[in-house]
Amino acid sequence: MTTATQRQESGATVWLTGLPSAGKTTIATVLAEQLAAQGRRVEVLDGDEIRTFLSSGLGFSREDRDLNVQRIGFVAELLASHGVTVLVPVIAPYADSREAVRKRHQAAGTGYLEVHVATPVDVCSQRDVKGLYARQASGEISGLTGVDDPYEAPEQPDLRIEAHRQGVEESAAALRALLSERGLL
Repeated sequence: MTTATQRQESGATVWLTGLPSAGKTTIATVLAEQLAAQGRRVEVLDGDEIRTFLSSGLGFSREDRDLNVQRIGFVAELLASHGVTVLVPVIAPYADSREAVRKRHQAAGTGYLEVHVATPVDVCSQRDVKGLYARQASGEISGLTGVDDPYEAPEQPDLRIEAHRQGVEESAAALRALLSERGLL
């Protein structure tokens, strides 16, 4: 186990939750590039990539979604405990799953922030970067989070970003300011 004196910098996990096409990954990517340019150790654990490489056998039942979130949370906490700032743009639709990840970080003494990228479903549907909303509307898929499957928005996130009202740079700046304010940078 790494001690604080062995680390050159402290790590933290920033969990960006929101509907599909809300802007989570875009914000995380911009912030990651900024932090890396300043020499910070940073990783983005994108939900789509995790589904492909770590959770490929999981479906989209509540149990499978919870297991996916717990796996991502474990990897994020592990990286954060080794001085990495981990940005996690993942839908994570259930409040209890996200709370379990928060508690895991707290128990380990690792920084954790929950950020709600609060983009309304109609705006996400217009963006539809993956074609999910169109596929759901045509009946090709079901179980789309926020449309015909639940999404439990955080009641008290550490930060709420209205990505439909502010640009990506402004959103990344707000998140960076929070990290700094909380002593996580």
